[in-house]
Amino acid sequence: MTKTTPTQGQTPSATSWIERGRQVLNIEIEELQRVRDSLDDSFPLAVETLAACTGRVIVSGIGKSGLVGRKIAATLSSTGTPAYFLHPVEGAHGDLGMIRQGDVVLALSNSGETDELNAILPSLRSLGACIISITGNTASTMAKLSDITVTAHVQREACPHNLAPTASTTAALAVGDALAVCLIEKKQFTESDFKLCHPGGALGQRLSQEVGGLMHTDNLPVIASDTSLRESLAAMNAGGLGFLAVTAANGALSGILTDGDVRRLLSSGTPDLDAQVQTCMRTVFLTASPSHRAAQVLDTMEEKQVTVLPIVEDGRLVGMIHLHDLLGKGKFKFSA
Repeated sequence: MTKTTPTQGQTPSATSWIERGRQVLNIEIEELQRVRDSLDDSFPLAVETLAACTGRVIVSGIGKSGLVGRKIAATLSSTGTPAYFLHPVEGAHGDLGMIRQGDVVLALSNSGETDELNAILPSLRSLGACIISITGNTASTMAKLSDITVTAHVQREACPHNLAPTASTTAALAVGDALAVCLIEKKQFTESDFKLCHPGGALGQRLSQEVGGLMHTDNLPVIASDTSLRESLAAMNAGGLGFLAVTAANGALSGILTDGDVRRLLSSGTPDLDAQVQTCMRTVFLTASPSHRAAQVLDTMEEKQVTVLPIVEDGRLVGMIHLHDLLGKGKFKFSA
């Protein structure tokens, strides 16, 4: 096959760029196959060591390897292996204080001769960390400073000058992914565990639902408009939502009473508990329909600072939605 690399001054056709793109991808595929075939006993040893880590996994590298390392650390953390990225230069200037006995270091360097990274490896070991390296040079200084060396050797880069890290960074990233996936299986990390680490994804699914599938429909706190305030407050208290719906004789929703309304009523003086609730209920209020998306309802409730919203269809109350219903009632964790 003849290369079709456009030269300077030419106007390449779309076909030639497609061909060149395929050549680049073919090189990276070939090199990944080479890395796949070169995996040896160091790989399962790395998996076992990472799985047995009683501390955290510290991923470190510089330049393009550092960017790959950040992604590997993020993948590990989101799949049940706590990890963070340590920049070698920052490590040499005090950040090594984060290292604890039982941590495992995952060091990345294609050449294995990255001075900034190799300079901190002896200190990391003295602090009690085990060192695993991913490198394209198993005879390098970094490999010699490591407890375990996983090879990610490529024969050539996709760059036409064989200089820019391309196939080598793809290989390191793929080896990191392979370690992460093996750890998922080793630790029996489940789909439920994954969702706990990704509350945004699970929450997004919840908020894409229609609110009719999330609202309260049973034992709603509803009273007639001629009910006394005393009985109305008892019904509100029993409802547990801090909210009371008031219906007219024809069954239409005619008013609401909330905890906030009660506080304002009390602050204005001593209310007449025998008066009908329609004398103090709120007649202007927000509603939603069962077909509204939960995300839309949440936006409205946040904007208007509403905790409970009546869900109405054809003027009649069919349910109530609480802010906590939209946010999963504690199923989603937003802090460590």
